[in-house]
Amino acid sequence: MAVSDADSEDPPVVVKVGGAKAVDPAGAIGDVADLVAAGRSVVVVHGGSTAVDDTLDRLGIEPEYVESASGVTGRFTDAETMEVFEMVMAGKLNTELVADLRSAGVDAVGLSGVDGGLLSGPRKSAVRVVEGGKKKIRRGDHSGKPESVNDDLLRGLTADGYVPVVSPPMAGRERDGGVTPVNTDADRAAAAIAGALDAELVLLTDVSGVYADPEDSETLIESVSTPAEFEALEDAAQGFMGKKVMAAEEALSGGSPLVVVADANADDPIVDALSGGGTHVHASALAKRDANMGDA
Repeated sequence: MAVSDADSEDPPVVVKVGGAKAVDPAGAIGDVADLVAAGRSVVVVHGGSTAVDDTLDRLGIEPEYVESASGVTGRFTDAETMEVFEMVMAGKLNTELVADLRSAGVDAVGLSGVDGGLLSGPRKSAVRVVEGGKKKIRRGDHSGKPESVNDDLLRGLTADGYVPVVSPPMAGRERDGGVTPVNTDADRAAAAIAGALDAELVLLTDVSGVYADPEDSETLIESVSTPAEFEALEDAAQGFMGKKVMAAEEALSGGSPLVVVADANADDPIVDALSGGGTHVHASALAKRDANMGDA
């Protein structure tokens, strides 16, 4: 789908392409090409947990997922899993997505979060988990949350006409000052980048957005612009969608004006999302919360 010439004041767009088997990136690739041709700066971030699990399975390694004390389920990344994670995410998947974008005429450049210190934060080697209803501490994890973004690197690339294609891992800071690659959630990585660039964030997934009733696709929440609506959004988000909403909050708090959770398999998914499709979460949804935090 062709798009009209972008206004020079249009913010950059950060697009997170999901890693689920049900997500087809073909439509997003065409949209990125159209947006870039229209003069819009675009950064692509991708996940790939399904491909990591498939590779672990072929190697005879059982993927391990744990539940945090807050009820969020995530991957436990030991040293062996981390090796596979690096190989699949920063190697195979990133290279393939860059090749697909270049085939579509996009001057794409592949980066992991380690490159140039693009995404960095402290390594979390021990995590609090819930097993059998009891809280425990698991050690030996290789994970972390991005706390800083080298946005100068991204701005320089986009100013020169390139489209950065970013994947985990990120640069995890050790206590001794060293850096080691660690797993990080791709949605939250995209959120950190969108906040740092003051960019609109599109989180593409395998459903049409966030549903008020997770079992009923007719209950799509189309717009969230007040704190009360955001609380309702948080209440509605279950399972993997909880991470999407968490990422939305982090992006908006960081400076993004808009986050859209939308269907990757829709026709022209990015253009559709930016034109009103999916669930639109506006910065005003956090206004009261941020003001209260400032008074604390």
